[in-house]
Amino acid sequence: MQDPKSGVKSQTQRLVITTIPHAITGEDIVAWIVNRFKIDATEARAMGTMMVAFGYIYPLQDHKRLILKPDTSLYRFQTPYFWPAQQWPVEDTDYAIYLAKRNIRKKGMLELYEQEQYNSLYKWMNHKWDFIVMQAKEQYRAGKERKKPDRVVFDCQERAYWVVHRPPPGTVSAVDYRHNRMVDPNMEEVKAMFTQQCIIRPRVKSSVSIGALVKYTTTYKEHDPFLHACLPSNPWLTDDVTYWTLNMPNVETPTKMRVECWTFSFGELLMDPRGRADFRLFLKKEFSGENLAFWEACEDLKWGAAETMKEKAQQIYKTFLARGAPRWINIDGKTMDITVKGLAHPHCYVLDAAQTHIYMLMKKDSYGRYLKSPVFKETQRKAIAPEPHRFTETQLEQNAKRRRPSLSPIILRQQEEEQKAKLAASGPVDITQVMSELERKQKT
Repeated sequence: MQDPKSGVKSQTQRLVITTIPHAITGEDIVAWIVNRFKIDATEARAMGTMMVAFGYIYPLQDHKRLILKPDTSLYRFQTPYFWPAQQWPVEDTDYAIYLAKRNIRKKGMLELYEQEQYNSLYKWMNHKWDFIVMQAKEQYRAGKERKKPDRVVFDCQERAYWVVHRPPPGTVSAVDYRHNRMVDPNMEEVKAMFTQQCIIRPRVKSSVSIGALVKYTTTYKEHDPFLHACLPSNPWLTDDVTYWTLNMPNVETPTKMRVECWTFSFGELLMDPRGRADFRLFLKKEFSGENLAFWEACEDLKWGAAETMKEKAQQIYKTFLARGAPRWINIDGKTMDITVKGLAHPHCYVLDAAQTHIYMLMKKDSYGRYLKSPVFKETQRKAIAPEPHRFTETQLEQNAKRRRPSLSPIILRQQEEEQKAKLAASGPVDITQVMSELERKQKT
């Protein structure tokens, strides 16, 4: 984007009484992205806003609003030293030096939020405040030796960096400083198992593989939010969370696209918590709900905490496999022998043989009857098809202001465990309804 020939057009602009070199306008940025990636203006603006929010481009006029305006508003490219890609640790000491330097330059007239941060850091770092003030004075003295345009540009770059990493009240930061995001605690074990399966898997012809890939892509194309338009709108472009609200894990009324996805395969049905709840209701009417309950218990054993693994394995055996068990499941003798031997030294995959047996039983027998059952047809009838949203420029700006960072998966998992504990203590309730309430609270 900064290439002199093929990049965004830049020129020297006059800002108040100062001349700013290499300034660019918001409309030029949007036009360049549209021509470069062959996308529409709305998506190009959203992409440009992400660049501004992460600090790769910074506004020269309204520095607190980290959005890209598709007009003549002025912007500049951030110097690579301040890019988030550098992954420099954002230290409070550096922020204290920056505030002390601004305090010297402004002669004590900081903005309200900066003054609060300054006072807070002074109390916390009182033991090394002399060092901070000395560093600030040295940087201020070195800055005065630069030419005025260079000094103004550097001040803008530094201010833009701290607006991103220490945002003022009302400014949403795209940089999330929280617990490390954890997708799957046992991912390395899964990769090892997958590698072993690939080694022993028989080879197939490339034509068969390509045919299967084409079939899969054709089936799932309209269900991929990157390949097909989201309804009612793409939350990444419009900052409207209706799409996520309608597709919450345990929403009361699913969308038609979601219900259609359950018909693709049995695995798709089980991966969707709402689909699994619907399938559970069907099995309950057929007096075979223990099969799904056993499968879910095995999943919990696989991905649960290691310290409770042995107790969970024994509890599953007593509930589903032992002679006279309250929810006894029907598995063959060979599978039972393998399972019982494994329980002598339990591990997270000790029940895999029994779980696979029950999975295939539900897939070949119960799944086909479920798709023809009144339970599924009633869910299909009630499913909703949202109408597309069409937002104006003003509404898009309002949506961006209301944007809030999401909660960490660790916190969400803790809230879910607390909710399950309350359910166990309060007696039998509608688990689907309660989990839907929990998801709704997390969104708000």
